[in-house]
Amino acid sequence: MKGKLLIIGFGPGSFEHITQRAREAIQESDVVIGYNTYVDLIRGLLSDQQVVRTGMTEEVSRAQEAVRQAEAGLKVAVISSGDAGVYGMAGLVYEVLMERGWRKETGVEVEVIPGISAINSTASLLGAPVMHDACTISLSDHLTPWELIIRRVEAAAAADFVIALYNPRSGRRTRQIVETQKMLLKYRSPDTPVGIVKSAYRDRQEIEVTTLEAMLEHDIGMLTTVIIGNSTTVVYDGLMITPRGYQRKYTLGADVQPLRPHERLRQEAEPWSLEATAAGGAAAQQASERASWPVGDEDDGWEADEAAGGAAAQQASERAWLVGDEDDGWEAEEAAGGAAHDAAVLRAAVRPAGGSAAPVGDSPAAAAAGVPASSAAAAGGAGPLALALEALGRVSGLGAAPAAAGAAAAAKLFRQEAILEFAVSPGLAEKRITSAQMMLLAEVVGEKGSMEYTPHHQLLIRLKTADPDSVTKRLRAAGLLLAPVGDVVQLKACDFCNMDKGDSVPYLEQIHGKLGGMKVPKELKIGFNGCGMACYGAVKEDIGIVYRREKFDLFLGGKTVGRNAHPGVPVAEGIEPDRLIETIERIVRGYADKGHPNERFHKYFARVKEVEGFKYREPAAFEIENALCGD
Repeated sequence: MKGKLLIIGFGPGSFEHITQRAREAIQESDVVIGYNTYVDLIRGLLSDQQVVRTGMTEEVSRAQEAVRQAEAGLKVAVISSGDAGVYGMAGLVYEVLMERGWRKETGVEVEVIPGISAINSTASLLGAPVMHDACTISLSDHLTPWELIIRRVEAAAAADFVIALYNPRSGRRTRQIVETQKMLLKYRSPDTPVGIVKSAYRDRQEIEVTTLEAMLEHDIGMLTTVIIGNSTTVVYDGLMITPRGYQRKYTLGADVQPLRPHERLRQEAEPWSLEATAAGGAAAQQASERASWPVGDEDDGWEADEAAGGAAAQQASERAWLVGDEDDGWEAEEAAGGAAHDAAVLRAAVRPAGGSAAPVGDSPAAAAAGVPASSAAAAGGAGPLALALEALGRVSGLGAAPAAAGAAAAAKLFRQEAILEFAVSPGLAEKRITSAQMMLLAEVVGEKGSMEYTPHHQLLIRLKTADPDSVTKRLRAAGLLLAPVGDVVQLKACDFCNMDKGDSVPYLEQIHGKLGGMKVPKELKIGFNGCGMACYGAVKEDIGIVYRREKFDLFLGGKTVGRNAHPGVPVAEGIEPDRLIETIERIVRGYADKGHPNERFHKYFARVKEVEGFKYREPAAFEIENALCGD
């Protein structure tokens, strides 16, 4: 029996704004998977479904668990607030399915159920701020490079979009909203209306209407959506309203309109439209081409261009007068004149040398347009791509580079940097880092990266790079051991008394080769000690292995942190070396397959009660007194 994935957007959170289909999908599901807060918001719709809930940053594990449950034949609801396809779970679930080779015809069925996104719910509370072209931008740089985010902010600001900011600020991310405001103020008036809505349609809803200049004086957090108005947005009676543009054609206070219904869509009534501006540009183009003919006086060519542009502008201005908007006449004049100028530049760039008129570099149109003779001549006969690559080569310092060099320059200029994060150590058993290795690490990390020493005898490296392969190759070549971080298997070994007791190291290396870096529901530490002293604390790890008298003792379910920390359950003594690797591999793979998302190994062991024949036993109980500090 095939399962089904129901990817549900339940809107802002109030029951009255959850669609009927979303309600039905939640109620018909066998399993509901979601972020803790979201599960709480829809608890009133739950009956006897199995609920899998996780915290922040656990989106991937939720998506993976949903796919596993659906492939097992269950109907699984994956819930998101707002719309699941807008910064929600829909895309991530599809990405996980793609990784597993899913096909729509043969795989589990997927239904995406839309909901009301934050831009819509927020706008409804503010008035009508999103009546014209708008965009959404998330300020969270946990998954997207900040340089890309701020470029998008700048592009939207310059293009006069209404902008909805998602994830504007959190406890750790406080600078992003400040930098965003700075960028917006380069393109928008300080008095631009801004709406700030916290917890839309939920308890503790807050609504503020302010200005771009004063927006940071208000409370902005992860439950907030911020809407920045465009150049026409106004505040009326406490509401943000962005005009759609009806005032260009209509008199909103009059009962009788100057244009009749059949006249309102004519070209002359819309001088700003593509057709109208194209018509003006065509007239300018024709006149400009006539100016390129031999007329005995080169200056006459430019005068003809200018005259054509002026004529087209005059016509556009007259059309603008028909709808009573004088500003549009000026815009049309500017557009028509610009079209003539652009036509001159284009002809100067692409006309073959030795044409019927003057040489390219001497063209009066080119001279008037400010195109240097050398550049125009060099471009003769070249296509747009070649011209673009030549320009790219020049600005990148390569000169008039061939296409291949230009393409290389393009790749260099537009290459995206990403955050590279990994753990590094001198080796599984080696605890000493050489000075040469430390110098290399310092060079690779640089001033903008970071190195953090962890309790697991590793350095956690974070740096930005566009070429991660070269970074990792250099470090490995220096003899350093690199490992992934996150919810993976990691081995933590002792130093084997500076290898005086290194008989068990080959078994450690085999376990690392089979399981190191393997994805699991929650980070899994395997402690490995080379003698019965267990001085590196293997017995306190998720899985503890202690080499003693040429055999191995095994401990499962240790808890290393917290006031109720405890060692693992001693489940076996004297495991033969030839059985150890297979036993550990089966335990870990069982946890990877059956563990719940975000479920630590000691909780998994307590839940299933037995793994590979090893039975769980409750650790010694003790009463925890309240700390004097009140924690």
